[in-house]
Amino acid sequence: MIRRSFIAIATLAFLSVSGTSHAQTKPTYEVFAIRYATVPNFPVRGLISGADTSRRMDIAMSVWLLRGNQRNILVDAGFYRDKFVTRWKPVNFVQPSDAVKSAGVRPQDVTDIIVSHIHWDHADGIDLFPNARVWIQKEEYEHYVAPDGAARDRAIDPDDAKMLSVLKARGRVHLIDGDSTEIIPGITVFTGGKHTFASQYATVRSDVGTMVIASDNAYLYENLEQHRPIAQTLDSLSNLAAQARMARLASDPRLIIPGHDPGVFAKFAVKGSNVARIQ
Repeated sequence: MIRRSFIAIATLAFLSVSGTSHAQTKPTYEVFAIRYATVPNFPVRGLISGADTSRRMDIAMSVWLLRGNQRNILVDAGFYRDKFVTRWKPVNFVQPSDAVKSAGVRPQDVTDIIVSHIHWDHADGIDLFPNARVWIQKEEYEHYVAPDGAARDRAIDPDDAKMLSVLKARGRVHLIDGDSTEIIPGITVFTGGKHTFASQYATVRSDVGTMVIASDNAYLYENLEQHRPIAQTLDSLSNLAAQARMARLASDPRLIIPGHDPGVFAKFAVKGSNVARIQ
């Protein structure tokens, strides 16, 4: 009887330790949308395929912070170079690195940046975060950045192509080989949105369920709610299929976060704040 009791206690102890160890392999993240600028009076026809040409709206320029116990991960890095500020004349602009500080994270403490795609307003700010490892789809990188760092396509800014090439030479760029890949525990990336050649979006395990950070694979809530493809896509049917997939991946439709919708900050932010905690 004593021996049996000892074995039972030992078994329970083992299961307890195993359970704890298993739980530790499944981290969760706090997820924040951080608005660093607004582009006013933007034509909605540039966001939603077939939209009324007279419609205009102020769009949010955002990055997304995934804050875990040991990592501070950004999805996209915004822009900051003067030529973009001069051309687009954003309102209430602050450098993304300063905007991230308002969520309690210093630029040097960002550990990773997941680049959804190579457009200037999502990739230009990568070098503001000096210690971050950069995650980008291999096909996206190789389609747009030549071995010598030149831009292979006008979709990528030449300065951003050179910057990515330099960071890759320094060992800071990790090329992801395809769809449905868990790149960091609790964070998986998916392709098929076709905003660019191999644009990607990410799912994040949080305390309230699985979230989808769509970035520009779905610009607005309207894309998702009305099943309308984004206007700037290489393949409208693929984009719609990706949006339908997002709905299956997310624990709840409200946990799909579009790329430029100011409604994110109406739904989740403290009034007057540029930081929205998604929950």
